[in-house]
Amino acid sequence: MHLAAQIAELAAQERAMAAAAASDDPYSGFNDYDHAYDLDTMYEDKEFAKAVARSSHGRRPVTANRLKTTVTSVNGPTNSLMPPSAMGGRRTAAIGTGMRSAIGSRRGGEVARPMTAVRAAGYTSTGTAAGRRSTYDGLKPAAVDTKIDIARQKMLKLEQQTFALLKESMFAYEAKNLKQALEKAKEAGRKEREATKQREQYKLGEAYADMTLSTMTNLAQQYMANGMYSDALNTYQYITKEAQFNAGKFRINIGNIYFRKKDYVKALKHYRMCLDRVQPVEKRLRCKIQNNIGVTNVRLGLYEEAFANFEECMDNTEDYAVGLNLILCAYCLDDTDKMREAFQKLVDIQPLADDEAKYNQETDILTAQTLKADALRQWERARKQQAERTILTAAKVIAPRIAGSFADGYAWCVEAIRHSLYASLAVELEINKAADMLKIGEVEEATEALLAFNNKDTKVGSAAANNLALINYYKGKNHYEEAGTYADSALAIDRYNANALVNRANVFYQMGDAKTAEQYYKEALQIEASCIQAHFNLGLIAQKQGNYEKALQIFYKLQVMLKDDPQVICQLAAIYEALEDHAQAIEFYSNLNDDIDPSMSKKLGKVLDEEGDKAGAFTAYYNSHRMYPADIEIIGWMGAYYLDTQFPDKAVNYFQKAALLEPDNIKWQLLMASCQRRSGNFQKALELYKVIHRKFPTNMECLKFLVQLCRDLRMPEEKDYANKLKKIEDTQRLRAQRETDSSQGKRRIGSGTASAQSLGVGSPFGGRPKSRSGSSSRGSLRTAQSARLLLEGNDEYQATKREIDLNELAYKDPVGPAPERPKTGLRSKDANDDYFDDVDLLDDDFLPGGD
Repeated sequence: MHLAAQIAELAAQERAMAAAAASDDPYSGFNDYDHAYDLDTMYEDKEFAKAVARSSHGRRPVTANRLKTTVTSVNGPTNSLMPPSAMGGRRTAAIGTGMRSAIGSRRGGEVARPMTAVRAAGYTSTGTAAGRRSTYDGLKPAAVDTKIDIARQKMLKLEQQTFALLKESMFAYEAKNLKQALEKAKEAGRKEREATKQREQYKLGEAYADMTLSTMTNLAQQYMANGMYSDALNTYQYITKEAQFNAGKFRINIGNIYFRKKDYVKALKHYRMCLDRVQPVEKRLRCKIQNNIGVTNVRLGLYEEAFANFEECMDNTEDYAVGLNLILCAYCLDDTDKMREAFQKLVDIQPLADDEAKYNQETDILTAQTLKADALRQWERARKQQAERTILTAAKVIAPRIAGSFADGYAWCVEAIRHSLYASLAVELEINKAADMLKIGEVEEATEALLAFNNKDTKVGSAAANNLALINYYKGKNHYEEAGTYADSALAIDRYNANALVNRANVFYQMGDAKTAEQYYKEALQIEASCIQAHFNLGLIAQKQGNYEKALQIFYKLQVMLKDDPQVICQLAAIYEALEDHAQAIEFYSNLNDDIDPSMSKKLGKVLDEEGDKAGAFTAYYNSHRMYPADIEIIGWMGAYYLDTQFPDKAVNYFQKAALLEPDNIKWQLLMASCQRRSGNFQKALELYKVIHRKFPTNMECLKFLVQLCRDLRMPEEKDYANKLKKIEDTQRLRAQRETDSSQGKRRIGSGTASAQSLGVGSPFGGRPKSRSGSSSRGSLRTAQSARLLLEGNDEYQATKREIDLNELAYKDPVGPAPERPKTGLRSKDANDDYFDDVDLLDDDFLPGGD
């Protein structure tokens, strides 16, 4: 039966397939499938759920890595743990491949359909319309930790901000804005620490050591630039202690900090530690470190060791600064041979190749000028200037010491330079020799040296003639013509010599030709617009001519060019003072440094005093007195200032200084005694008056004060001083009377002579005498008649007497009235008691400061 049924079923299937093939729909029968493989019905099968629960999969232990899924049963949804799939996701059901055969056997014993290795996608032609749900969920991406990704993005942003702040700090340092550079460096350090913290917290990779090292190095450099040596030292020490940085060479920076702090022992220690870490192939770095070691030894006074360091450095590398240091060490050791040897090493340094000729042969002028002005050419030019300046400086230093005389030493240096690769400097050294001779006062020798170049038709001859003109100009007005001749010679050789034009203009101005001098100054400015001397002298000419507006324009221009030069500011202040613009004058005088010139502080004090600012004037005068204590005018002003402010005990110190400067001037000694009297030191004031009287016995003011003080102190010397005073007054009265009588007699004689001449004594015709003898007799006759008229006149000779009031001889103390003497209980004053017994001798006007 079973076999017949199977055959019948197969025949029916063949007919159905044939009918489907014959039909027009090629997809007919596609959705026919065995419902035993439907998962929806599988979840509702009770037997299947029980089998799963009894299986090893149902008894699997629960772990944290297994996710929960929902299995639907008859009693409701139950939770079971599902293992992860191979794609990283989670399985949707815990079923195996063998459950289909089991289900198929329960569905009527049907033969199970063989399974293949390729699983169908699960799509149907009608989608879900047939009631079948798709089991394909697609590929799921790998799980990403959102928190770590956010931390990584934050870290990258912080690193970018750190590098940006580092650049800003470096640019600010190059622009000399040190404060801003330090702030940016600190901010970069904070950002770097935040980025490092993010990296370590979320394990985003190894630490970025290069960024940390750059940030801390820049911070230490900015600390050092701002003078914060302790902070810079701590930063560098942290860098050197960290093994990950391998920054042992930074010890040279630590040594530089100790050097600036003048701790030379520790600086030397760190320099040597750094030198031990430098390889021998790094010659340039080793030379710099050895140079620092040598300078430190010089500061410690170890000249022998310093000379050895510099000499070793010169043997390895050629450096102009090290060569100069070597010469200076030999100079400190006072070793002539070492100085000569060191100077020879300096001039043996190979200069750079000079390709000026090649550039001059270029046909394209613009290209040649561009090549001459590029960065490399500027560096070469700066190095050449450094070489020339170093060699000339070394020659100036050793010339007076390497030979018996100054001239012989210079001669040896000139010969050494002429036989070297710097032969062109020999001529300039000769000019410097003449200038140095002028500085030490050897004018004649300097003139002879310059005359040797005067006849040369080169720029050197023009410079020599210009120097000769300047020498004769300073000799005085008797040599102005000779100075003008030399200046004309310099201009004849080189008409575009601005300095020679200025000297020629100076000669014209001193000779009184200001107009021609002004033309020469303007010509010098046309040749060299930055000629400071021409600008300054034009401003002085305009100022002396009263053209203050033009002078202000010139000096304001100079102020911009010279960046607040003291001489320019002084001239501007003087112009505003002449214009009576005291506010501007005070502003300019205040901008001057007090240590430049005491006369500037004096002028400032004078202007402030005129404005009524006594406190400001006192400060200015005090600064001037501090720099130049011998100015008698300032001493007198400060003494008067203390008297006005009721500090006579301080004023007496200044008057005492003035008395030392002018011992023959009685005014300062009287002021000293007056200050003692105003302070209440009557006994000391009396002693001072006695000293003054012994030195100046005829001074009436001193005697008046002596009489007054002796009477106040009830001393017996009062009568002696009063008698002396009376005698001096009588003597002066008689002297004044004699002078009055003498002047009246002269007037009377003059009037008598005039009357005699009005009589017309002489020739009756008033003509010229005809003979010498006749004129003599007439002159004698005229004299005799004039005398007779005077003697035989009817008017008697009377001497006029002029009464002299005692108020005219009274002395008023310029200091002012003395303070009232404190009353004491030692003596009761009677109403009838009078200090002045002799009223005729002294009046109240004799009292110091009386009204």
